[in-house]
Amino acid sequence: MTLRVDVLTLFPRAITDYATTSVLGRASERGVWELHVHDFRDATHDAHRSVDDSPFGGGAGMVLRAEPIIDTIESTPDLAHPVIALTPSGRVFTHAVARELSDLAGFTLLCGRYEGFDQRVFDLIVDEELSLGDFVLAGGELAALCVIESVVRLLPGALGNDESSADESFSHGLLEYPQYTKPAEVRGLRVPDILLSGDHAKIEGWRRAQALKRTIARRSDLMVRRGGLSDDESALLQRVEMVEGPEGSG
Repeated sequence: MTLRVDVLTLFPRAITDYATTSVLGRASERGVWELHVHDFRDATHDAHRSVDDSPFGGGAGMVLRAEPIIDTIESTPDLAHPVIALTPSGRVFTHAVARELSDLAGFTLLCGRYEGFDQRVFDLIVDEELSLGDFVLAGGELAALCVIESVVRLLPGALGNDESSADESFSHGLLEYPQYTKPAEVRGLRVPDILLSGDHAKIEGWRRAQALKRTIARRSDLMVRRGGLSDDESALLQRVEMVEGPEGSG
């Protein structure tokens, strides 16, 4: 099944230019996903193609009008659902949310600008809101691309090796373990001996332990969310600590 992603934006090229590169471009060529971009300025009817106006009640900035957005959605009968607005007040986008979206047949992302949307956009056509975090961007295009890439790379066939997306940060509620490549020594820093041992069971255990240690040290909130360490994980950390010592790599 090909994932359909629709994007409503005032800057179509910001979406299309990036979507043809790297992982997204290759995945599109393989038929993993398809992109449909809609400029909701095309749904305006005045000479200036106005999509915004000053807010009722006064205040700084301009507000995106409801009609062009609603008209664009209603005039696209095969538009993917749900319709998701990218806003600072939405549900925080996480790896788990990306997995939810990757299970759908498609979805639509609505990119904002200026001071945001007329509330009637939310009341009439938006199914959900998502936020990348507690910060504000000039518009929703960068957020849309982050969502799209996070979701598409989870789809079968999107990456050269499907196992890549199953063994990375957040896939199991943990940060990813440290990675190394050639040469075996860089400016006096050597690759941990266990990675050169050829013992795949011990390597897997070491990597799991490093992921646990890194998550505990850097993102304790993730450990709390997953319910802390299991008995097996505690035992694994103790075994690795005995081998590496308290200053072992992590």
